[in-house]
Amino acid sequence: MILKSERINISKGINLNLIKMDKFKSNLLSIYLINPLERKNVTKNALIPLVLKRGTNTLNTNLEIQRKLEEMYGSDLSISVNKRGEKHVIRFTIEGPKTIYVNDKKYMMEIVDLLKSLSFNPYLEKGVFSEEYVEQEKENLKRLIEAKINDKRSYAIERCIEEMCKNEKFSIYSLGYIEDLEKIDNRTLYEYYKNIISRAPIEIFYVGQYENDFIDYLTTSFKLDRGDIFKFDREYITGNVQIKNMVYEDMDINQGKLVLGYRTDIPYESSLYNGLLVASEILGGGSNSKLFRSVREEESLAYYIGSKVYKYKSLMLIDGGIDFDNFERTIEIIRCKIDEMKKGDFTKEDMDIAKKSIKTSMKSINDSIFLISEFFFSQVLTDDERSLEEILGDIDRVTEEEIIQASNNINLDTIYFLKKSIQRRIQYGNNRKQKNR
Repeated sequence: MILKSERINISKGINLNLIKMDKFKSNLLSIYLINPLERKNVTKNALIPLVLKRGTNTLNTNLEIQRKLEEMYGSDLSISVNKRGEKHVIRFTIEGPKTIYVNDKKYMMEIVDLLKSLSFNPYLEKGVFSEEYVEQEKENLKRLIEAKINDKRSYAIERCIEEMCKNEKFSIYSLGYIEDLEKIDNRTLYEYYKNIISRAPIEIFYVGQYENDFIDYLTTSFKLDRGDIFKFDREYITGNVQIKNMVYEDMDINQGKLVLGYRTDIPYESSLYNGLLVASEILGGGSNSKLFRSVREEESLAYYIGSKVYKYKSLMLIDGGIDFDNFERTIEIIRCKIDEMKKGDFTKEDMDIAKKSIKTSMKSINDSIFLISEFFFSQVLTDDERSLEEILGDIDRVTEEEIIQASNNINLDTIYFLKKSIQRRIQYGNNRKQKNR
């Protein structure tokens, strides 16, 4: 079955995207609000969905919302805020069972009403957000920001991007910053919220079964009067590296986290982008990759190692968990393997395995109603009208020459190493010696 999306403009800056399918036992409705990724507003953007889910104009508490979801046959509500390149996206999603399973055609209209209320008709006190709700969610957001350090691998990757893109919007952390929270109150947050509701491009996605009367209800419900819609510049990309960065950070950890950031100057619109994806997969995509075989299996230098391409910014990151003393040798091997890619030192089997791995990952989109919605949203953001099947075909057609050309665009920009301080390393080493006696 070929996945297709039908796109309908509802009103200024608001579009409805319909993906009709009957594979799943549920239907899914998502609203994406697309905002500029800006340092001055990032924390407010992260806070807004947390406050909105606390209550609507008719359901004043989160408990009332949960009861409503239970009445709608156990429908599930989820929210998120994340960055897509240099855009900051707020998402609300409700997933509920198909009407054929509940014998109630009208309940999908209730899902539309609830999602609209959550996004556009929040609970207010004296014309602004509830002070209690805002203060409570500021504390919750603070804990979320503080918790980013708990996953050391993700933290190291985030820090490498922060250092690598220091003067670019992509360096901004998607959940915002603790120091901003004190300046935010219920009134200023509400005024900011009204601005983004009026100006943010809104993409609505529906995946599942539907009839014309439901689509009519959707389009009528989300027809809103709006102001000037935000305009977005194409993300800045480059392959030119003037000065290589070397960043060390000390932390009380037992395993070093090494991240190497590369610029490629290969935009996702380029036919060479698929060559970059395959090159990255050959280099560090899995257990058959060059880095896994050499760094982990042959020399036992890493607990894990892999590479990933960041689509919107045309970056490639290699990250690994290593012992502290293996830092220089690991970097040496990584450089060697990238040089091999640039010289075309890889086999037809390497290409076939890499392509198969990429296609298997992409095909898994078909197994998740949420991932289908996310896939088509990504296509909207990149103005890519290809179907999933067409993308898979383009991966298949990647040539050896394209992989070599893409590999030669890979330029090291930043080396980031999260390590234990020298004093703690000495103490850790002594403790290990004592245990072994």
